[in-house]
Amino acid sequence: MKTALTALTALSGCAAARWYLDRSSRRDTDRFGGRVRLKSMWNEGAAFSLPIPPEVLPPASAAALALLWVRRRSCPLGTGLILGGGLSNFYERARRGRVYDYLQFPKAPKPLDRYVFNLADLCVLAGGALCLCRGGRDSRG
Repeated sequence: MKTALTALTALSGCAAARWYLDRSSRRDTDRFGGRVRLKSMWNEGAAFSLPIPPEVLPPASAAALALLWVRRRSCPLGTGLILGGGLSNFYERARRGRVYDYLQFPKAPKPLDRYVFNLADLCVLAGGALCLCRGGRDSRG
């Protein structure tokens, strides 16, 4: 239940942020002392410009999300974040053939400073970090 609620919350937050920023006039502006830049763009490729053919992304994403659901008990919160962010990007890619990205971190270490992310990407990253930190610990502990 924790995994499903976390995924639903992440998915809803990603959709709300995308909806707001897609309609907002506050695009391409710096925030938090230049640490965060709102930079609207459509991403038709894979994350980090990986050379993955566009027709492979939806089925590969669906398979990865299904595998995560099966393993959700080992890290429910992290898996929920990954599923919510992954489903958000999967839905948008399946619907539009591309993903709306809007967050850039110009003061991040190179080469991360040049990439543009969205909230779904950050959910996937945070969920992955939680699952890695949790390691092999038992879910009861």
